[in-house]
Amino acid sequence: MTHRAARLPVTLLAALLASTTAIAQEQPSGVDTTAFDTTVKPGDDFEQYANGAWRARTEIPADRSSVGIFLTVSKIAEDRTAAIVADAAKAPAGSDQRRIADYYAAYMDTAGIEKRGIAPLKPAFAEIAALKSKQDLSRMLGARTRVDVDPLNATDFWTGNLFGLFVTQALDEPTKTVPYVLQGGLGMPDRDYYLSDAPAMREVREAYRTYVTSLFRLAGFDEPEARASRVIDLETKIAKAHADLVTSQDAHRADKPWKASDFAVKAPGLDWAAFWPAARLGQQQEFIVWQPAAITGLSALVASEPLAAWQDWLRFHRMDDVTAVLPREFDEASFAFKGKALSGTPQQRPREKRALDAVNNALGGPIGRIYVERFFPASSKADIQQMVSGMLKAFDTRVAALDWMSPTTKAEARKKIATMIVGVGYPERWSDYGNLAVRADDPVGNRERAELANTERQLAKIGQPVDRGEWWMTPQTVNALNLPLQNALNFPAAILEAPFYDPARDAAANYGAIGAVIGHEISHGFDNLGADFDATGRLRNWWSAEDMARFEAKGEALVEQYNAYEALPGLYVNGEQTLGENIADVAGLTAALDAYHASLGGKAAPVIDGMTGDQRLFLSFAQTWAAKFRDKALRARVQGDVHAPARFRAQTVRNLDGWYDAFGVKPGDALYLPPEKRVQVW
Repeated sequence: MTHRAARLPVTLLAALLASTTAIAQEQPSGVDTTAFDTTVKPGDDFEQYANGAWRARTEIPADRSSVGIFLTVSKIAEDRTAAIVADAAKAPAGSDQRRIADYYAAYMDTAGIEKRGIAPLKPAFAEIAALKSKQDLSRMLGARTRVDVDPLNATDFWTGNLFGLFVTQALDEPTKTVPYVLQGGLGMPDRDYYLSDAPAMREVREAYRTYVTSLFRLAGFDEPEARASRVIDLETKIAKAHADLVTSQDAHRADKPWKASDFAVKAPGLDWAAFWPAARLGQQQEFIVWQPAAITGLSALVASEPLAAWQDWLRFHRMDDVTAVLPREFDEASFAFKGKALSGTPQQRPREKRALDAVNNALGGPIGRIYVERFFPASSKADIQQMVSGMLKAFDTRVAALDWMSPTTKAEARKKIATMIVGVGYPERWSDYGNLAVRADDPVGNRERAELANTERQLAKIGQPVDRGEWWMTPQTVNALNLPLQNALNFPAAILEAPFYDPARDAAANYGAIGAVIGHEISHGFDNLGADFDATGRLRNWWSAEDMARFEAKGEALVEQYNAYEALPGLYVNGEQTLGENIADVAGLTAALDAYHASLGGKAAPVIDGMTGDQRLFLSFAQTWAAKFRDKALRARVQGDVHAPARFRAQTVRNLDGWYDAFGVKPGDALYLPPEKRVQVW
């Protein structure tokens, strides 16, 4: 729907009047002019100008820690998934649809969950109580290990198990699939939650102690306070062994191939001879250790810390994993910590919504297959493929014209663009879920079996040819990915919806929204991490020393820019931690602007709703980052996320010359940067 134009500030009116060659045209602009805060000049705070009225009238739902455009689009996917789940109840036994229905039904069977109580965990508790030696402990730690982290595609470093696994091609051998070993073992999101002296962190630690104590008490264990103390003391030592997030993002530090025999020498303490067979990797000889110092430190703790402490740690994590499908008091205790204390969310999400998330996590592939059959037309796939081709061409043109890069390095970069694999909507091959047993009366077991089935699917890739077309997201996910090792991109069907993409609206809005997303993911191939990988996905330095020095200098300028953004009083964005995403935002938006101009074929862009094409593109970009966070959730984002808060991502525009021209931004405006301070990495 076209909105009536809001009253525009003088600087914007001047820019519009200057566009004498533009042609008026009646067509949906794709920009929500009712979201504008016209009391603010675009050059002083562009995000506030684009989204201020929206934020003023928008309330964060009581069951959410934040609200924004991503949530708006996610609700579309959620409603469609709910319809798929409802229909699945009619499916025959043994089918994927019936697995979907039974998984959902088990999660929703609160009467059955209350009746069973803690009984589903009794066998696990008995196994933990039966541990007599550190060899027994090592064997159990191996059995609990899952393929549940992804340091390269999704920057997901968290696992509650002592170690996490990731399975993909080797960093320096693109034809070989190997397991990666990563640090884990914490119950809170990041090491700083245990180690920081900040008052907000101390407050979270106290809430965590209450939570851990509550689970032991509810499960009927004696001395719940003492057990909680043992768990938290152990996790604090684990946190001290952990690498921080900035270090963990450095793939060069992670390029540590170890043989199976190396672990006993380089990481003594844990009985690796017992661990690996239990982890289903008893015959595997080659590994990559992502955080070697942490792996060494965690292994040492297995030897140095009392068996009783490890047993309580195992008990707690078994409960913590499945609180949502334990009796109501467990679920409420978990929400009191994870919802209220960590993110400031006052109200638990309705159970049926959480059940949809759970079944998506467990059976995302089968749901996704149905999703695209019903809701993703071939025309949208073709349109996005065409747009991606245009974006790749725009990016290639920019690289070809760079004046700071040598011809040799430039040729390598262009080869990477030319060979990039693009997946739109859904994977070409679907995973087989036929061996997953799902029971309508066993929600705890369903979760366990689903996690194990996923691990076994991933481990089965070892020794097989590398599939560079592999997908790492389900089609119903509202997100997108760059896959450095595959030199590939994934754009799931669910993000290809308004306001990111609408085939009926003006092209400028699509380029500012989904175009910038596409450009962002392409650009990840050339951010501070992606630029370390060549066209084959090999971790290799394809840069000259001089080119790398120039590239790093541009990165440092962007680090300084983001370090100055204050998310909460006294809490600033970490420019180094968020550098890769910030580079991708700048380069992606730049490529989107170029591709939009190319799409016009030499014609003048129309004026729609009183806005020029470039204005619509920039405003559409800013409006995709419309968001509102609770303070605790915002603090958690700044503390432990590689993405800057949405508000500051919208201010990316200040690095593009075209934005200054479009909105008449001048010296003295708060966001104004002199041309030499505008960061253009690519």
